[in-house]
Amino acid sequence: MIVLAVDTCLSACTAAVGRDGRVVAQISEPMVRGHQERLAPMVAEVMAKAGLSFSDLDRLGATTGPGSFTGLRIGLSFARSMALALGVPFTGFSSLEALAVGRPGLVIAIADARRGQAYWQGFADGAPKTPPTVSPLAEATTFAAGRPLTIVGPGADLMADYPSLLVVDPAQGPSPEALIALASRPDLGSPAPIYLRAADAKLPGGRGLGE
Repeated sequence: MIVLAVDTCLSACTAAVGRDGRVVAQISEPMVRGHQERLAPMVAEVMAKAGLSFSDLDRLGATTGPGSFTGLRIGLSFARSMALALGVPFTGFSSLEALAVGRPGLVIAIADARRGQAYWQGFADGAPKTPPTVSPLAEATTFAAGRPLTIVGPGADLMADYPSLLVVDPAQGPSPEALIALASRPDLGSPAPIYLRAADAKLPGGRGLGE
């Protein structure tokens, strides 16, 4: 099975192509803004690196959040549209789950949600132990209850003073290997976006974007 997976939710823009669960080509660039302009050319480049045409794809995958509202919409819309055009299945998976893939022991995947909050989720040997959550940063530490753990994600540095850390990995986004692993799973995950709170941006008059 040949899979194309993309991530635009956090602080990077990543596209990866995998064959039977293994990465054959990937491009990842740190990026806070500009995903919309970069994603399509990046996908074309990574397909060329893999020596494949779009008709060779069997599945599309994308991260569904939490993370940047604009970023996750870009990745989801792009992958969904391409899957429809090609007539292949489309799968989605959490950006936090993707950060935790392949990491042993207790793990907190975390991203800065601003306003003194964080998007985070707790895992044990890759299995989710809490739901995706947005909360004040201090609440994330209660998951580990003082036990050693790994903190991974673009919000990892926010917890660098936690006393029982084993590893702080401020990864800007999921690895290409993690994206391909999740996109290649037999069960298709939900492509619905994960919004843990309302958008910060406001329209004139103070109304939220979704109001």
